[in-house]
Amino acid sequence: MSANSRMTVAVHVLTWMALVHGRGRDVVTSDQIATSVATNPVVIRRSLADLREAGLVTVRHGAGAGWTLTRAPESIALLDVFRAVHDEPLFALHRGEPNRACPVGRGIQPALRRVYLDAEEAVRRELAGVSIADVLRDTLAARSG
Repeated sequence: MSANSRMTVAVHVLTWMALVHGRGRDVVTSDQIATSVATNPVVIRRSLADLREAGLVTVRHGAGAGWTLTRAPESIALLDVFRAVHDEPLFALHRGEPNRACPVGRGIQPALRRVYLDAEEAVRRELAGVSIADVLRDTLAARSG
């Protein structure tokens, strides 16, 4: 089972846009972003569509077409990004009903439900405390270190 990288791609997109914004350029294309992520621009456009729906980026059509941040990088929390790209719980219970005649099958879902809810809340708290500006700062520090 592999991990879903949609969150990582979306954070990369926003962090790169924040870097470019800090250097005085607000409008960027999906092709430009794709170069940094080293992926197909179609993947970037899908991510940008999620981010646009969440109100984190906007698109400009026509002359000077491209994408821009709608908020300062300091005001975009990773939780905002998570909500934009992650539309299901982090952990899922069984797809079907476990064997109710088995003591483990009967009790496993209630036992795990609370643990999963607590774990997801901890993840959300952590993501809420980190901004795109923080990720950019740490990314640039790691590069020079």
